[in-house]
Amino acid sequence: MNVFAEVKSSYDVLPEVDVAYVLPTPQQASQRLAAGWLWLSFAALVGAGFFALLVVLARTPYISDLFPTVDFFRSALVVHVDLSVLLWFFAFAGVLWSTASPPKLLFLGWIALLFAVAGVLVVVISPFVSIGGPLMNNYIPVLENSVFLTGMLLFACGIGFLVMRGLLTIPFTGFGTERSGGVLCFGLYTSTVATTMALIAFSWAFATIPFFVRGLPYFEALFWGGGHVMQFAYTLLMLVGWLWLATECGAQVPLTPRVTLFLFALGVTPVLFTPLIYALYETNTSANREMFITMMKVGGSLAAMPIGLAVAFSVWKRGYPDPAVRPLFAALLCSLILFAVGGGISLMIKDSNTIITAHYHGTGGAVSLAFMGMAFALLPKLGFRTPDLKLACWMPYVYGVGQLLHITGLLWSGGYGVQRKVAGAAQELHGFGQVAGMGLMGIGGLIAVVGGLMFLVIVFRAMRGRAS
Repeated sequence: MNVFAEVKSSYDVLPEVDVAYVLPTPQQASQRLAAGWLWLSFAALVGAGFFALLVVLARTPYISDLFPTVDFFRSALVVHVDLSVLLWFFAFAGVLWSTASPPKLLFLGWIALLFAVAGVLVVVISPFVSIGGPLMNNYIPVLENSVFLTGMLLFACGIGFLVMRGLLTIPFTGFGTERSGGVLCFGLYTSTVATTMALIAFSWAFATIPFFVRGLPYFEALFWGGGHVMQFAYTLLMLVGWLWLATECGAQVPLTPRVTLFLFALGVTPVLFTPLIYALYETNTSANREMFITMMKVGGSLAAMPIGLAVAFSVWKRGYPDPAVRPLFAALLCSLILFAVGGGISLMIKDSNTIITAHYHGTGGAVSLAFMGMAFALLPKLGFRTPDLKLACWMPYVYGVGQLLHITGLLWSGGYGVQRKVAGAAQELHGFGQVAGMGLMGIGGLIAVVGGLMFLVIVFRAMRGRAS
């Protein structure tokens, strides 16, 4: 029996629930496309876990000699990071955009999925078939070889087709409407706009970086602007998730649809200045970099803070929900906490140390938890089984606590000056504070990995067969 559907059917007798914050059930053709993207997002997380294991084995004596390159540890780390953040986030964005779209221009959606699947497969095999130095540049670390870069280009093409379809099909008109899902569909539309701006930023940077720039400086300049803009897309998707999960839990968000529409529009406005920044400031310059940092500092919380506070208040007022929706409540609560912690840590950033890492692990972990909660709610809508409620209730807390410990260790270590993007002896952990902080970071990371594995088990069980 579909317990989430039972809760949904009770909306008629719960006047406090605003159906403007509920995503509509997609039509059958859209269900199949969304399910395809869900399988890809699941595969990206499985791949990320596989490469996390390879990272450990590549640092193990004797076993490390079996790997194809001397620096396979860093190569595996690059692929792990890209799978666990970039590819997972945008694959799940494909789930949401396909769910929100009517069954129009479906061929674009399937072409997008085909390119994205090909891209993920090529990225996964790239460390084994081609030699190329790993570069740990910001936002999208890369392997400097043609196979990996081809895979990333294929995935980018897939996202380009996906965004094109979203811009053309996701309903975004009807400002102030209270029809079911109208506000959240507009929120999803703003995320497609932000993603479009990120693709424009990557293209503009590619066309304007001076020919003599190579290696790490090249990829740093290539992904700097678009990488900042991508954070807006992630945040807007997360805000859609917060509003939806709160409503599924029976909470009354104290924002009218008109106000929420305005906040989504406000949240995407900063990224519209992306072409102007590239037009006024040369790509590979400190002025260009500073403008994108300013964009993030000024505009990053314009929508997130008021919507987050409103959702947190509604959840506090609603109290602990019914058992059927407790997995959604747990994911929402942990996402809110992680985002607040990550945002607070951003105010402490001064130097290039692990405090920066703590910041983006907080905000990135919050996005992941919001997506995981939405996955639980979407599985029945896409024709799959209802998740195991008991396991799904615990998973967000395990992942969330692990991330909090991980973040605390990074913050602690950063206070002692431990630098980011270094490992082993290069970390220069001399004092007790540095060693203890990084030890706590490691323990928290392992707990978070357990939470991630729990999510994979839950989703795999639910997706093994269609709902009866």
